[in-house]
Amino acid sequence: MGTRPSGRATDERSSGQRSTSQRPTGERRTAILGAAARLFAARGYRGVTIDDLGRAVGTTGPALYRHFPGKEALLGEVLVDISERLARRGRELVAGADGPETALEALLRGHIEFSLDEPDLITVHDRELGNLTDQDRRRVRRLQRGYVEEWVNVLVELRPRDSHATLRASVHAAFGLLNSTPHSRRALSRDEMAELLLRMGSAALLAGDPVPTRDKAALNVPLAPHG
Repeated sequence: MGTRPSGRATDERSSGQRSTSQRPTGERRTAILGAAARLFAARGYRGVTIDDLGRAVGTTGPALYRHFPGKEALLGEVLVDISERLARRGRELVAGADGPETALEALLRGHIEFSLDEPDLITVHDRELGNLTDQDRRRVRRLQRGYVEEWVNVLVELRPRDSHATLRASVHAAFGLLNSTPHSRRALSRDEMAELLLRMGSAALLAGDPVPTRDKAALNVPLAPHG
């Protein structure tokens, strides 16, 4: 076999080679995916080389080829993995709840735990989804749709008058709130932020009545006087 090139020349490997690599398992896999997420979040996908990824887990870039055919495949594994974990955890939480109220609280707490403990994955998903192969992007989207539907099916019981489309939009809006942690947590402790997100997420998803105003015309008052 020929010698594998290093550095950026190794970055773009065909995902079709993926079947020839041996997937890491257990703690080693977790370490590789975690290091990849941190580097991709800090530098961007195109700012990270396979050698950078190898050094981050105490090995060389070429050594990673035993597990992944290249950087593109590793990015795919990072985002497919978290999508699978969220989807699986969502199903487990709903199945273990004794009613829609407890199911919603469990889903919120589970997602808040993810958003506070793994913010790098939120950043990588937001910025790098377009760098996935078509196959991996379809897998991520399919898993995400299933995860969203777990939430929608719970909300159907709590907001029976709303359409599925409205409930689905509510879930996506709530995710925007919960996934703001890479930017919003700084001034609060983890517990304080978790409690704040739980209260705000619950309020958003249960869609209470709008804040009352004394005068509807007040909604049109300009923020500052015109010069």
